[in-house]
Amino acid sequence: MTLISLPDLLATIGVTLLLIAYLLNLLKKIDTEHLLYAILNLFGAALCGISAYMVAFYPFVVLESVWAMVALFALAKHVPRETCGKVGDKI
Repeated sequence: MTLISLPDLLATIGVTLLLIAYLLNLLKKIDTEHLLYAILNLFGAALCGISAYMVAFYPFVVLESVWAMVALFALAKHVPRETCGKVGDKI
């Protein structure tokens, strides 16, 4: 019995997460602004990037790193902003 290698396992999980995000978007279950879409893309891209690094496939590392950073930026839009005052307000 052959076990799957760690890079293959990480890539399989990562690609699955990316495809779930894509499918949910195509089926109109979530849109690209949805928190779940950003989370699936962030973790999917990160796992694929780690896998690519482990097998020294650096062009894919760059691609997945950029993808993860874009997903992280999208995720940051969901962080609540402080609403207790604006710059210049007197205390």
